[in-house]
Parts: sequence; C-alpha cells; structure tokens
Amino acid sequence: PLHGRLARETYLEALTASLFAGRLAVSGGVLETAQAARAAPPPLQPPRASDLLLDGLARLITEGHDAGTPTLRRAVSAFRREDIPREEGIRWGWLACRAAGLLWDDEAWDVLSARLVQLARDAGALSALPLGLTIRSGMQLFAGEFAVVSSLVEEVAAVNEATGTSLAPYGALLLFAFQGREAEARQLIEAATGEVTRRGEGQGLTIIQWATAALYNGLARYEEALVAAQQAAEDSYVIWFSTFGTVELIEAAVRSGRAGLAAEHLVRLSQRTAASGTDWALGIEARSRALLSEGETAQILYRESIERLARTRLRLELARAHLLYGEWLRRESRRLDAREQLRTAQELFRQFGMQAFAERARVELEATGEHSRKRAAEARDDLTAQEGHICRLAAEGGTNQVIAAQLFISPSTVDYHLRKAFRKLGVKSRHQLKQHVLQPDASAEPAARSPDPSE
Repeated sequence: PLHGRLARETYLEALTASLFAGRLAVSGGVLETAQAARAAPPPLQPPRASDLLLDGLARLITEGHDAGTPTLRRAVSAFRREDIPREEGIRWGWLACRAAGLLWDDEAWDVLSARLVQLARDAGALSALPLGLTIRSGMQLFAGEFAVVSSLVEEVAAVNEATGTSLAPYGALLLFAFQGREAEARQLIEAATGEVTRRGEGQGLTIIQWATAALYNGLARYEEALVAAQQAAEDSYVIWFSTFGTVELIEAAVRSGRAGLAAEHLVRLSQRTAASGTDWALGIEARSRALLSEGETAQILYRESIERLARTRLRLELARAHLLYGEWLRRESRRLDAREQLRTAQELFRQFGMQAFAERARVELEATGEHSRKRAAEARDDLTAQEGHICRLAAEGGTNQVIAAQLFISPSTVDYHLRKAFRKLGVKSRHQLKQHVLQPDASAEPAARSPDPSE
C-alpha cells in the first residue's frame, strides 16, 4: 500500500520466479503467486505494458484462458508499440514473448523476440541477451530456420562464456531433438536435466521432456515419445511448454494404440486453443483432432490444419501436418494422394534439416510404391558451427568488426573463419555468400579473382 508501482513490479518478479520454478517450487507456486498478485494495488492510468502483463497473466492463471486472454492481448499489443521504454522492453520482453505464446500469436512472438534481442544488443545488456536469444531461437525453430537457430545457439554460448552466466542449452537441445540427432540430444538431455534440477528450474524439466518427445516422435519410436510427453504434459498449462508436450503426446499416443489417452488430452488442448482462435491454435487443434478421427471427418480436419498453418510463420508445424495427412491417406490406400502430401513434407523437412522426420516421410513414400532417394549433403553442411554462425552474420551485412564484437572474438579470427568457409562453399565474395546462405537454392556465380571475405 506504500508504493503501488514498486508493489506491482515485485509481484511480476515473483510471478517470473514461480514460472521458472514450476513443479520444483518449494513454496509460492504459480497459482499461489498469481492469486496474491490479484490483490496488487491498481495501476496508474493509463497502465504501463508491464501492468497489463501482470493483470493478464494473473487472471489467466487464476480464472483460465477465457478470462485472461483479453487483458493479455492488450499487454502484448502494448509491448509491440514502438514507444515502449527501453528498460521496460528489456526487463519484461521475455515474459511478453511468453504471453504471445500463451495466446498462440506467432506474429507477436516473432516481432517481440526480434525486438528483445535488438534492445539487449543495443543496450549492451549481456545479462538479458542469452534469454532473449533463446526465446528468439524457439520462434525460428518453429519457422523452420534451423541455420538461424544454430547461429543464435552459438551466440548464446559466446555470451555465456564471456559473462560467466549459465543458461541451460535449451536452444541447442531443441535443435538436436527436432533434427533427430539422438546421440547429441541425449547427451544434452542428461546434462541439462541435472543442471536444471540442481537450480530448481522446473520449467526447464518441461522443456527437456517436450524436446525428448519430439525427438522420438521424429524417430518413430512412439512409446518412448509417449513417456516423455506425459511427463511434460503433467506441468501447469501456463508453463507454455507443457502445451507443446500435450501436442506431442496426442500424436505419440495415437501411434502407440492409446487413443483413449490421446482423446483425454485433446480435451485439455482444446480448452487452451479455443480462447485464442488464431490460425496457429486452431490449426494445431485440427491436426490433433484429425489423428483421432476417421473417414471424411479426418480429411476435413487435416485440410483445415494445412490451410490454417499455411497462413502462419510456422513452417515446421505445416510440414508435420502434411506428413500426418500423407500417412493417413496411405493407410486409406489412397496412394497417389498420399504421395503428394508426403513429397511436400519430405522436401520441407529436408530444407529445415529435420532428417528424422524426413526419413519418416521417405519410408511412407516407399510404402506407397514410390522410391525416394536420400539426398546428398550440401556443401554448407560441412561448415563448423562457428563458421556457419559467422557466415550467417556476414550474409546479413555484418562487418568483420561488428561480428567480432558480437561474438567476443578478434576481427582477424572472423577473417580466418570466413576464408575457410569461402573455400568450403566455393564462393568468392560476400554477395555470393549471401546468396548461398540466405538463398540456399541460388547458385554462386564463378569469379576470376581470389576470395576476399573482407569485401
């Protein structure tokens, strides 16, 4: 009652802590903290973006999505405004991205995560940058931009090393999981599980379990996927990542012959998507419901899912919709129709670098009688992670000096890595590098002179 603004900021800090602690909270869990926040002094008028964020989250957690969504939408819109104070944007931007996710608003997640990273970089806020980069990598993962995700993961590692911070490697873990790289993913899963458990970061456990479920769904090992997805889905829905775990659970349960379990969790998923009404939310719900449907109903739902997800940035989710529809068509003995969907899915997965899911599509294509050759690795796959990261930054216009400052290395080290990458890729200039990295289907034109990565 003595300082309303400070009280509201403190409640938002407490809510942040409870969200990170999740299921490992020893006291003051998410629901209890949100209930306390409902008693916070009212904000001054007009309310700040963070005021709307506090009220929207507190109401959503205590009363449900229908009650909290309107205020949370206002909060997300406020954070998207250009005139939001820089300090507020850096301090609460990651939570605004979380709110966008709870609303199934991929456009806002894209805009807010990009702005958060830019604000942190411009301000030199190295304590906020790793979290911002990690949240941004999640958006780019769903967009199918795996090369960008790899670049962001490398930047997180560089900042962590320079500052001595220790954010768990969520971006790298999710990247390996969705790529189907089991050995690397399992190594990170084991290390990260111990790390987040020691820190009491229950949210991290949910992320790890969701990633594990996605890994094994991609590898078509559905029983293992189901075990991990059930663990992820047990967490509170406001943890956000538990909802992703629920989506993986429905697919794994259906493929494991556990339709009843899938139907039970579909009800929970629908409660979370109905209040949103976005193409992302309704596209995922339609895809999940199609898995439990038959005949004409299933076909209508698969087509709705593809139509809705095609209007979003989420090409990864779209590719999975094509895959599931193709698998269903093949089981319905509609081989020609199945091939069209499976080819589309396979090509998208190959573009992303999701080799396990691409292999799932290839196996299904062969079951239709079509033989799909495995594609040879492209030259850019031979780059080391550091080389790929530097190439991406250079292709986006960064000078050697800017890249060096961003990665905490010397300009000469940047030049060294670029020269090695130029030789591997067979390019002669930064213009050709941009075509090769940002437009991978474009061929680099030959040049008569020696490579000069400083151009």
